[in-house]
Order: sequence, then structure tokens, then C-alpha cells
Amino acid sequence: MTTPHVRPYGSWPSPISAAEVSAASPRLEGARFVGADEPDVWWGESVPEEGGRSAVRRRAASGAVVDVLPAPWSARSRVHEYGGGSWTADDEGVLYFVEKTDQRVWRLDPGAEPRPLTPEGGDVRFGGLTLQHGRLLAVREDHTRGTAVPARDIVDIPRDGGGVGSAARLASLASGSDFVAHPALSPDGSRLAWIAWNHPHMAWDRAELRVGRLVGGDGPEWTTVAGGGSSPLQPEWVDDDDLVYADDPTGRWNLWRLRLTADLHHEPVAAVDADTGGPLWVLGTRWFTLLADGRIAAVEANGAEELVVLGAAGERRALPVDAVTRLSIEDARGTRVLLSGAGSGGAGLWEVRVDDPAATRLIVGGTSPWGAEWMPRSRPITVPGPHGPVHAFDYPPTNPGVVAPDDERAPYVVFVHGGPTDHVGGAASGKIAYLTSRGIGVLDVNYGGSSGYGRAYRERLLGQWGVVDVDDVVAAARGLAEAGSADGGRLAIAGGSAGGWTVLCALTNSDAFGAGISRYGVADLRKLAEDTHDFEARYLDGMVGPLPEAEALYVERSPLSHLDRLRTPLLIEQGLDDRVVPPSQSEAVRDALAANGVAHAYLAFEGEGHGFRGATTLVRTMEAELAFLGQVFGFDTPGVPPLELD
Repeated sequence: MTTPHVRPYGSWPSPISAAEVSAASPRLEGARFVGADEPDVWWGESVPEEGGRSAVRRRAASGAVVDVLPAPWSARSRVHEYGGGSWTADDEGVLYFVEKTDQRVWRLDPGAEPRPLTPEGGDVRFGGLTLQHGRLLAVREDHTRGTAVPARDIVDIPRDGGGVGSAARLASLASGSDFVAHPALSPDGSRLAWIAWNHPHMAWDRAELRVGRLVGGDGPEWTTVAGGGSSPLQPEWVDDDDLVYADDPTGRWNLWRLRLTADLHHEPVAAVDADTGGPLWVLGTRWFTLLADGRIAAVEANGAEELVVLGAAGERRALPVDAVTRLSIEDARGTRVLLSGAGSGGAGLWEVRVDDPAATRLIVGGTSPWGAEWMPRSRPITVPGPHGPVHAFDYPPTNPGVVAPDDERAPYVVFVHGGPTDHVGGAASGKIAYLTSRGIGVLDVNYGGSSGYGRAYRERLLGQWGVVDVDDVVAAARGLAEAGSADGGRLAIAGGSAGGWTVLCALTNSDAFGAGISRYGVADLRKLAEDTHDFEARYLDGMVGPLPEAEALYVERSPLSHLDRLRTPLLIEQGLDDRVVPPSQSEAVRDALAANGVAHAYLAFEGEGHGFRGATTLVRTMEAELAFLGQVFGFDTPGVPPLELD
């Protein structure tokens, strides 16, 4: 048996390169069964080597991966800026997709060139594409009408191209609210169900499930059948008068059944202390599906997630799948389910046979090219915090050939997810293994405000953004150090977007961290309220307070108001095409660090928006972050270019 080498934490040799992490971590964007008796599986995937192009792919009989949508075409929606539902396909192999560059809907027949289905010109976007009973439905977002809030509706797009010449040929099926999502057409085509919500609420704060009869004109005569004080999601028709949907009136997103009778009879499908549902950041996300035999396959989250099947009498059976977070049921055929998510081997797509789980087939991703021994196993932890318990996942340093000196404790990076209404679920990624294999631990924190633990935990952040999230990540980091797992003098904090906000707030309001990494982080709440896109334009009303009444609070909470306190080395990463958090915010932090004489680096990337996609960018940021940690915490980082700090 080989004796492990003894090396200081942070300087362990590792076979995991940034380039390999970029190539081995698929960013999946939808999946479908395509074909009749033995259907193919198609999936969407961001291709870092092609600048983040969103391809649609299938696996051929030979096992080779084939692009259905060839370069330079890119299926990516910008509805709500976060997109989702950018493509779908029928059983004849016809692809319908939203082209990134013009946001029009296009049709691609086998062996042909793409042809448009929607008019050109103007800032009109489409997303949430879905084929139902032979009709192509989509969410349309129209920025051409000169109103502060873009007009949004659900439209029926002629599949024959009849809508190219005139927007009037796109039948508007549902409107009358600021936002719409999850259109569901009844089997006989006479009714439409959908989710609607209005400013100042986000979909996970308060929404409505609406049902209307399709009677022509400007949309259906509709009735709100659920929600108002809760957050319904994803209606699915059982028959022409019977719906199943997710809702959280009890504080947990559970499944409910609705009979469209005179008294609108609602009953729970299977009450459980877990969430079947989540924040509707992207269109087309699905947390359950109705199987052909009447059962339901559903995702349940309580921190980590699992796939279950529910019987007609409410019986529940967990299905063994190597995925514990980011689960989405992409499609179903008979009793087969396409499930995307992330597990011990990273992000992946699985075909799950509900009645024969052993026959589950991995379609793409889901395995580590470095072997399981290099992937850290997560350890769920809960620590006390000033606002209640704080949940997190600990990924300790993991390397089969190296150990640290007995008297040394590991440096740790505390990961702060974005949103802030989002959550992590305990799945190791290549990016985490890139650090842990070198002897740097990772603590992934679900601070108060995170989803996956019920409405009460999610609403802990209401009015307290910049307070609760900071207190919780500090409590989690210090708790890990006090338990002896981490070196309290070598704690770093890293996050993007809303996570970047928490990084900046933590560095200006506590001394818990010795280094920070902010990726396109929010620094000025007033500037964010002025500049951000419509989907999140009123998000801060709940997270901080409405303007102008709460302006003093916006100023007090913003890191830019306290940059004189920012004395911690900081790495800033920013996409220059970011429309959610403009570069001006990161540039202001950079300038303040320079004025304060604090060690820092600012990396700006042309062509990148809110979230990095290009291979060159992904490699550069991973290597820069490792080099930065080594310089600040005093360990060698062989194999990565040095980072020059100003």
C-alpha cells in the first residue's frame, strides 16, 4: 500500500485542471424524448469551447454525440433575462427553437435549413416553448410598446410559418398580468391553465393559477382557481376538468388536485415535509410529471433532493438516482422519465425507468473523468445562527495520494449561491473538486432566504438582505472553524450576483474572512434598482423595502457606502455584457480598493453576461481564483499562471 505524501494544504498536486473542469461540466438546457416507439433523447447543452453556444444534441446509435442544431445557431431565450424553454421538438424530428441573436422562433426540419416562424424587427423575445396537442405555445415578451413594464402574454405560434409576416397571426391566449408562465392546454383544447403574477411580487412570493376558456379575441375569459396568497406552479391536466399543480399554502410546495366544479374542489395529493417546487427563475422548469398509468413522478427537496413516484392512493416510493440537487423532470414517455440534475459525478441527464430503476440510463454527464476517489463527499451540517439554524454542505479536502501535516488545519472557501432565492443540495462539482483536490475545503451555505427548506426559511430574508445572509454565512464559517475542521485564519468567501453582494457585505461588516472573490456582485442597491431588468425590478421591495420610502436603508446596506471598511484582499470578476448587474458596480469597488491601498485584481471579460459560459473565461477565472487564494493565504499553486495583484 502506497504511503500518502505529506504536503501543506493548498499545494497538493492534482490531475484536475481548469480546462478539464470546463469541458467535463455540461450545462444542460432542457431535454426531450423524440420519436415514436423507441424514441431518441435530445438535450440542450451550453458548449464552452464555442463561446457558450447553446446547442441541441442527440446521441446516435453508434454512441456518438451529434448536433441537431449546428453552429453558429444557438438556442437561448432572453425572456426575464434568465430565459428557459428555448427549444422543443416533435416526434418527426422537427426542432423549434429561439435563436439567441434575434430572439425569434425558428423551425428546423431534418435535412433542411432553419426558417423563421415569428416576425423580425423590434425587441420581442420568446421563451418557454412547448408543444401541446399539436400547438406550439410560448411566452412572448414585447419591449416595443414604450411602457415601463414589457408586455407579456402566452401565444400560439403557427408551425407552418404563417406568423412570419405579421404578429397578428400569433394568437394571444393569455395576458392581463405582468408575468406569465407554465401554459397548459387541456386535452380537448378548450381550456388553458397558466401561472400569473404581478409586480412587486416574485413568483415564489405570491402568484395565481388561472384557468380560462379559449374563446378567441384578446385571450380567454379566465378565473383564478388557486394562489393569491401562495405560490402555485406547473399546472398539468389529468383530463378536461381535472388539474394537478404544486402550491405552498401550508408553507411547503406540495402537490394538489383540483376539480373544476362549481366549488373548485382542491385536495392534497401527498402532503410531505418537503418541497415539490421551487423559485421560477427560468421558464420550463418542471418538478413533477403525470405518468401514463396515473401515477406521478415528482422531485422532493429538503436541502438535498430526491426523485419519488406517488401512487393513486398516496403511497410513495423513492427512486435511486445519483442526483441530489438541481433536479428537473424534463420529459416523460409512458413510465420513463428524463431527469436532469447533479450528483456525485457532477451535472447529468438520466433516463429513469420508474418500474425498473436498475435500468436507469445515463445519457450525458453525471460521471467524473478523474474517478470517484477525487470527488469529495458532502457532509450536511447545521449550525446555530443569530436568526435560527443555518444549513450548509461541507466538502473537505480530498486527494487519495496526499495528506496534510498533523498540526495544520485546512483553508476553506465559503461558497455563497446567487438568487438570493436559490439553494444548493450537496452535489460535488468539478469546480469544487478543483479546490478540494488541492487541499482547499469548500463550505456551500444555504443561508436564510434559500429555497428547499420551506417558506418560513425562505422568508427569513424578507427586509433583511445584507443582514441575515451575512450573519448566516459568518455563523457557518465560524462554526466550521470552531469544530476544528477549518483554519479560522484562512477563510475566504466567494459568490456571484446576489452571492457577490453577500461577499461584499460580509467583507465590509465582519472580520470573519481573510479573502474574498466577487463575481459580478451587487454593490449599490440604488444603482441596482435603477439599472436592473424588469423581472427583478421590484425584487428589492421585499428583500429590503420599497423606494423611495426605504432609500436611507438602501444607502446604509450597500457596500459602496462603506468601502472605507473594505480592507480585505479581493478578486473581482465581471462580464462586460452583463445586463443584470452592470460593470459599473464592480468598477466602483475596484476603484475604492485602489484608493484604500488594498490588494486586489479586477478581471473583465468581453462577450460575457450575467454568468460565465465561454471556455476561456471559465478556465481563466478558476486559475485566477486558485492563484489568488495561494497568494493571500501563503501556499504554492503549481501549474497555474500567477495573478498580479494591484
